[in-house]
Amino acid sequence: MTKDVIALTPKMPDTRSLLAGLHAGGPELSLTATDDGAVLQLCTTGGRPLVSVEAPVLVHVPGEAERLLGPQVTAPELPFWWTETRASTAIREAEALAGSVCGRLTMLLGGTSWPPGAAHTAHVPIPDDSTTDERPQTRPSPLPIVDVLTDSTAVVLADRPLVPLSAWLSDLLRTTAQTNRAFHLVTPPHVRLTLPLRTALGGAPNRWVIQDPAGGYYDGLSGVRLAWRDGTFTPTDTTVADAFTAASTPVEQRQLTVSFRTVHAPDADLVLGRALETAWRHLTGAAPTGWGTAEPVNLPWSPRQLTDLARDRAPSPTHLIAIGNSDHPAIATHRITRTTAGVAEDTALTLGYATPAEIPLSALESLAATLVSSHGLTTMLTTLRNGRTDLTLPAHLEAPPLPVSFTLGPRDVRAIGLTHARRPPLATKPRQLGSPSYPALHYPLGDGHDAEAWTALQSLTVHLKNGPGVASSA
Repeated sequence: MTKDVIALTPKMPDTRSLLAGLHAGGPELSLTATDDGAVLQLCTTGGRPLVSVEAPVLVHVPGEAERLLGPQVTAPELPFWWTETRASTAIREAEALAGSVCGRLTMLLGGTSWPPGAAHTAHVPIPDDSTTDERPQTRPSPLPIVDVLTDSTAVVLADRPLVPLSAWLSDLLRTTAQTNRAFHLVTPPHVRLTLPLRTALGGAPNRWVIQDPAGGYYDGLSGVRLAWRDGTFTPTDTTVADAFTAASTPVEQRQLTVSFRTVHAPDADLVLGRALETAWRHLTGAAPTGWGTAEPVNLPWSPRQLTDLARDRAPSPTHLIAIGNSDHPAIATHRITRTTAGVAEDTALTLGYATPAEIPLSALESLAATLVSSHGLTTMLTTLRNGRTDLTLPAHLEAPPLPVSFTLGPRDVRAIGLTHARRPPLATKPRQLGSPSYPALHYPLGDGHDAEAWTALQSLTVHLKNGPGVASSA
């Protein structure tokens, strides 16, 4: 398994301290960097990658080290520098070398390392492989520290309690897509994923592959048994591994997800992220605490800085993560794109609750009304599911989310036709929101307990697609 070792330091790892760490294996090792310089690779004399070191990240967000590394970690006072190293599984000495890199950083700069006991300052002798023809890959790879690389798939082995969407994994997912490869993350069954990583994985051909204690492998999201064939993991049949169904999430814990799209005119004074902040305040009583493009989420919440980044990246889309106060678990993925209608923001905000009684279902209609009147809401779907309060994803069966409500913005209501849109085949009639002359419609679908809510949502979708305005414009 690939071993990650992280240094948390109060001072920035400068060139001198980084070189001291990277020389833990001796000055004869070579050093390479990715094109953007975000990842350094320490390689053997023969060019085999040993350890990758991500560019240090300055973390300003309280509780982020504890969220990703566990409550036992003792991080320096904010802000602190997070430097992540990753050891290859191809060479036995790589893990010790990663520990020595981090140990030397904390010796020079102060702070602490994770996991406990992994860091040290000893010299790690690395065998000279410059004269051997052995190579883990037969051609140069654009992918830093992958454990297996085939024509179709890049495989990474990981073993840490929680795997986040690090800058390295984000780059790796993007590069695999660009090279027409699947990305397969292989872990033991105790490992969990953060919601941003789960979202970034998407669906096939990417996979989360679990090593079955009973032998073999299974899919961490569906439980389907897998086998390694022709350079990739593929389903063996439709049977589900026993280990996937054996464990369960505590029955009282819930996750509420509010997924919505807002669209704005692309004027010079536009500030993005305000709809997300409005939803966050409406449901938690406070704004997000931080944002970033990967985990750890490192920047204090700032819609204006978020907007500046999106402008710099336009016309390419911008993918962001927002995090809330640890007292009220909440996390959002946020995508900003240019469309023919303007600047679109797609948000999926998920909140964790220890008991169903805490869930603010009564606040959803007023949230929809606020987003309609002030933020250009086009659609909003709210779902509820049995899931961990800490918003992490385990490799076992969890019940699917159930729809609670759906909101259709004024533009689509007008396109479909108000008369048709407000007469769906549902037991509960929609509520009209916003301006009487240009209304939105809010459709209650259930309370998050009845699976028939999916049937109601499907009936509503078919009804709206068959509206006279839709037919005439088709």
